[in-house]
Amino acid sequence: MENIALIESFSEFKDNKSIDRVTLMSILEEVFRAALKRKFGSDDNFDIIINPDKGDLEIWRNRVVVADGFSEDDNEEIELSEARKIEPDFEIGEDVSEEVKLIDLGRRAILALRQNLISKIYEHDSTNIFKQFKDLEGELYTAEVHHIRHNAIILLDDDGNEIVLPKSEQIRSDFFRKGDSVRGVVKSVELRGNKPSIILSRTSPLFLTKLFEQEIPEVFDGLITVEGVARIPGEKAKVAVDSYDDRIDPVGACVGVKGSRIHGIVRELGNENIDVINYTKNEQLYIARALSPAKVTSMEIVLYESEKNGKKGRVKVLLKPEEVSKAIGKGGVNIRLASELTGYEIDVQREGVEEDVELTEFVDEIEGWIIQELKSIGLDTARSVLETSVAELVKRTDLEEETIIDVQRILKEEFED
Repeated sequence: MENIALIESFSEFKDNKSIDRVTLMSILEEVFRAALKRKFGSDDNFDIIINPDKGDLEIWRNRVVVADGFSEDDNEEIELSEARKIEPDFEIGEDVSEEVKLIDLGRRAILALRQNLISKIYEHDSTNIFKQFKDLEGELYTAEVHHIRHNAIILLDDDGNEIVLPKSEQIRSDFFRKGDSVRGVVKSVELRGNKPSIILSRTSPLFLTKLFEQEIPEVFDGLITVEGVARIPGEKAKVAVDSYDDRIDPVGACVGVKGSRIHGIVRELGNENIDVINYTKNEQLYIARALSPAKVTSMEIVLYESEKNGKKGRVKVLLKPEEVSKAIGKGGVNIRLASELTGYEIDVQREGVEEDVELTEFVDEIEGWIIQELKSIGLDTARSVLETSVAELVKRTDLEEETIIDVQRILKEEFED
């Protein structure tokens, strides 16, 4: 039979490693049967013989011989005179098999058929890729920078699969050029139309967890477990680790001598400052460790009846005045990460200050967003705001100097009264 353009397409796909021979033959038969059904109304009486390795295809239509003038269905029946043009000795009631040439389907049908074949192949590939990466969600993956856009970096892996690293999933200090190798964690995989959308993340806490698993042998072997991670990508992170083997110091094993073990992780994350602490089920001790380098004098935990905003409860932490700034950290980063790691809202109070009032008590006089801005840097009480200079508050918040002066005036009046 004629090797028309459609047959030539076999060679384009037969070496595709993602499609085995049986699957390819199944797709080809499905495509041809759809074309036959459109042309003849039914494909039930057709035999399709395919050899994709050689690009061979045969289509045979099987019909029953009937007397001239008695044919009710040209697709399933053939009149005796027509049958004897194929073979002179055919008789009524016999079966006739006649080869259908591709050219008989018509040029437009052939072009549509070829397009359908390509579409089915790509659809099959896309489904396989989706399944492959769906199984990799939450795992480390490495790909090469192919194209840099304003809001995302397009990566290609060794198999030519396209992976997207959005701007929102990049560390602020990330800078990549075309051809650079990029490592991240597969955050999500979705099918959009027939094309899989694969999102890589470098900001996810899970990325840090997986880096610990890859870079620290004891974590990889399961001797040390990562119990919790909180991070502000590219800036600071807190990681809680534990070991079921009392002979192993989990923090020491993760950090290494002079930070030798964790150095590679820090470098990968754009010099992100990583605090590694020992995990414990003793929640007071866990909170105290999470607030390091500050030293906690005492604390009081109040559990919520049900979680609020993802928090288990509220804890009031008492600190010596010189420890407060350490607990809060620059821009409130330390206390924010400690809260995220432990699952508690943390209020810092200074030791020796007998009288203080929570900022939330001033909602009638100070706008809620201003109170929230101050709380975001760890200033939850009136005295904590009053003891911080105007210049420092301007630097650490988005508040105007005039607003801060007005807030401090309102707070001072509370104590003067």
